[in-house]
Amino acid sequence: MMSEYNAKKIKSANDEWEIIIGLEVHAQIITNLKLFSNGAAEFRKEANHKLDLLDIGLPGTLPVINRMAVDQAIKTGLALNATINKRSIFDRKNYFYPDLPLGYQISQFKDPIVSEGFINIDISDSKTKTIKIERLHLEQDAGKSLHDQSPDKTFIDYNRAGVALMEIVSYPDLSDWEEAGNYLTKLRSILRFVNTCDGNMEEGSLRCDANVSVRKPNEPLGTRCEIKNLNSIKNLMKAIEYEATRQVTVLEGGNKIIQETRLFDTNSGKTKTMRSKEEAHDYRYFPDPDLLPLELTDKRIEDISKTLPELPDDLKIRLLNQYGLSAYDARVISSDQGTTEYFEVLSNNRDAKQAANWIITNLFGKLNDSGKSIKDSPIDAKELGKLLDLINKQIISNKIAKEVFEEMFTSGKSAATIIEKKGLKQISNTDEIEGIVDKIISSNEKQKKQYQSGNTKVLGWFVGQVMKETKGQANPSVVNKVIIDKLKK
Repeated sequence: MMSEYNAKKIKSANDEWEIIIGLEVHAQIITNLKLFSNGAAEFRKEANHKLDLLDIGLPGTLPVINRMAVDQAIKTGLALNATINKRSIFDRKNYFYPDLPLGYQISQFKDPIVSEGFINIDISDSKTKTIKIERLHLEQDAGKSLHDQSPDKTFIDYNRAGVALMEIVSYPDLSDWEEAGNYLTKLRSILRFVNTCDGNMEEGSLRCDANVSVRKPNEPLGTRCEIKNLNSIKNLMKAIEYEATRQVTVLEGGNKIIQETRLFDTNSGKTKTMRSKEEAHDYRYFPDPDLLPLELTDKRIEDISKTLPELPDDLKIRLLNQYGLSAYDARVISSDQGTTEYFEVLSNNRDAKQAANWIITNLFGKLNDSGKSIKDSPIDAKELGKLLDLINKQIISNKIAKEVFEEMFTSGKSAATIIEKKGLKQISNTDEIEGIVDKIISSNEKQKKQYQSGNTKVLGWFVGQVMKETKGQANPSVVNKVIIDKLKK
């Protein structure tokens, strides 16, 4: 449950306002076929070439439910701590739009397959908040309208029409844009862990609509506006921040908020009116006459529950207990299955905190710069482990290790090969270091007297000179000991 936490409030010259947010997330289900047809659910195929007769609404075609899509919805519901409803109904949601070939969408309204769940989001290293989920229902996706192919025409690609979606609807439990970003990040992580949606927002397999309203503390809920089709977590947060501020400005100007659907313009960073907001009765929902109610058995639900992997919350606790990671490191490592697998290989028989630090601080930076995921990393966990072993055996210093790491990432060569080729092995030979230290001390009598007079900060200067002389290859601990011994004489 929620710990003590003060959500962001919008403070104006006149008053303080609370933000109320609920999210509707559309997640494309990982399955080869569409929800009710034999059309292929593939991305980046030639326009209008992955269609079954049902997908384009030809008369006489009948929908047949995709069993795997149902199983994926059940699996997701279980991962969201939700109730799996043994009986659910498919409805027709009626509206006309050029990219909806049937003239209606097969969805679920009053009787969804999943209801009443929750996920916990991290507010800080020590605080969490529970966000309740109202429902998860199955529905068909629409086609895609292309407005940028011609200055005076709109083109339609029906390939996506009929693709299986899960719509996951939260209660309005989110209090600011950062919480909304945390919620969508956590939800995407769970979907990826259970392998029911790939979570790729750039390709549109995960899309989000945000319902935003504002009110003064302890007052009734305000009029909400829905921001449609947000395609990144960053844009979700920006859109909510702008929209909440806009609503406060409107209300404090003595005007009313109009319930409407809005779009977020990424170029201007502003939301703009799309259309007036429809209500449920506008869609004239009624049970689809071609589909019987969906009835599930206890055994089917139980069998699917046995396939659930270790989920992020349980994984985070295990990382804390098994490896002694900090709360922050455990949260980051547990947020992605690929990262967890990489970490567990890297930390095997090594210092877990060092392993986590190298992943989060060094590897993530390079992966982000190159647009790669950890599964596509040019340095696998075993090779990075060999680099850490060289540090821990004091064959190379941390500074040299970072240089070697950079070359490993770009060249794909092993740490040992790079070190051998460039002669980067750490100098730990005491006699060799003593000779360098003697030379530096004898050439810097002023600094020697400062140290001997009690200015111990000069020690760092001497260490720096030795490291400069050896091009960073001297063993720092040996250097420190030799300098101190020499300066005492």
